[in-house]
Amino acid sequence: MDPLDQGTDARTGSLLRQPKAVWATAGASVVAFMGIGLVDPILPSIAQGLNATASQVSLLFTSYFLITAIAMLVTGFVSSRIGGRGTLLLGLALVVVFAGLAGTSGSVAELVGFRAGWGLGNALFVSTALAVIVGAAAGGSATAILLYESALGLGMACGPLVGALLGDASWRYPFFGTAFLMAVGFLCITAFLKEQPKPARKTSLLDPVRALGHGGLASAAVSAFFYNYTFFTVLAFTPFVLNMTPYKSGAVFFAWGVLLAVFSVVVAPRLQRRFGSLKVLGGSLVLLAADVLVLGYGDHTTAVVCTILSGAFIGVNNTVYTELALGVSDAPRPVASAGYNFVRWFAAAAAPYFAPKIEEWTDIHIPFVVAAVTAVVGALVVVVRRKALTLPHSRLGSSGGTPMAEELQERHATEDGVAVFAN
Repeated sequence: MDPLDQGTDARTGSLLRQPKAVWATAGASVVAFMGIGLVDPILPSIAQGLNATASQVSLLFTSYFLITAIAMLVTGFVSSRIGGRGTLLLGLALVVVFAGLAGTSGSVAELVGFRAGWGLGNALFVSTALAVIVGAAAGGSATAILLYESALGLGMACGPLVGALLGDASWRYPFFGTAFLMAVGFLCITAFLKEQPKPARKTSLLDPVRALGHGGLASAAVSAFFYNYTFFTVLAFTPFVLNMTPYKSGAVFFAWGVLLAVFSVVVAPRLQRRFGSLKVLGGSLVLLAADVLVLGYGDHTTAVVCTILSGAFIGVNNTVYTELALGVSDAPRPVASAGYNFVRWFAAAAAPYFAPKIEEWTDIHIPFVVAAVTAVVGALVVVVRRKALTLPHSRLGSSGGTPMAEELQERHATEDGVAVFAN
C-alpha cells in the first residue's frame, strides 16, 4: 500500500467541537489565504488606476511569493525562538501594516514593495498556523489538518469574491479590508491562544537547505516547483485573458476556489485510498496540463469553464503535495517543509512575471503552452522518482494511521512549533 494513503481514514472526529484558540487561528488562516487571490479580480483595475501594464501589475504576485520563498528559511528560526503564538502575532501585525499601506499606494512600485512586506507577514503566520492548530485541536492531528485544509480552501474561494465586492468601488478597498480583518484576527489570537511549547532545539537558517539533501523531499520540491508554475499562471495571468469586470472575474474565481476546497478536503482523500497518492498526483497533473492547454486556445466561454475546472485538479494536487512534504522525509517536519516550500514558492514568484512577458514576446496562447509543459514535467518527476517518494519510513504511513501515529504527529508538530506552508 502507498504509505501516504495510510491514515486517510483518520480524517474524522469532532471537527466543529474545537477550543476557541483553534477557531481564532483557523479564522485568521482563512483571511491569510484570502490575501493570495484577493487581487485576482482587480488586477485590470489596478493596472488602469496606476497606469501600469499587465506585466508590471503581475509583480504583485512575484514580490509576494519571492519574499515568501526566502522567508521559508526564516520562519523556523523565528518560531523556535519566540514561540508559535509570538510568530503568529508578528506575522499578523506585518500583514495589517503592509496591507493597509498597499491601499495607499501611489504607484505600482510602491504597491509591489508593500505587497512584499505582506508576503513576509503571511509566511510567518501561515507557516506556523498548522502546528498551532495541531497542538490545540481536539480530535487528533488528522482532524486538525482537515480543519487547516478547510480554512485554506475557504480562503482561496472567498479571496476573489471579497476582492471583487470591495474592488468594484475602488481597487484600494480590498487592501484596507484585509488589514481590518487581520487586525480582528490579531485581537482574537491575543485573547484566546495561549503560548505553545517551544521546540527542544532551535532551528538554524540552513537546516531547511540541508533537509533537501533527502532524495524524496528534493523530488517532491522539484515536482511542486513545476506544478506551482502552472498553478500561478492560472491564478495571476488568466484574469487578463478573461478581461471581465471585477464582479464577473470574482465569481469565476470564487467557483474555482469552491472546487479547489471540495476536491482538496473531500475528493482527494477518497481518490488516494482507491488509487494511491502518486497515481492520483501524476494523473491530476496531466489533466491539469490538458485543461490549461484548452484554456489557452479555447474561446472566452471555454476559457471560463477551464479556469473554474482547474480548481478541481489544483485542489487534489495541493492535498497530495502537502502530505508528501509532511511525510516523505526523515528530517523534522517543519524543517523539511521549510526546505520544500523554499524551492516551490520560487515558481509562484516566477510565473506571474514570465507569463505576461511570454505573451509580449509571442502571443496570448504560448504562456498556457508553457504552463501545460511544466505540469507534465511535474508529473514526470513523480513517475521517475516514485521509489524515492514512497520510502518505507515515511512518517505519515509508518504506523499505519494508528492512534499512536497520530499522537506522534501531534507531538512533533507541537514541539517543532512550525509546520508546512500548505498549498
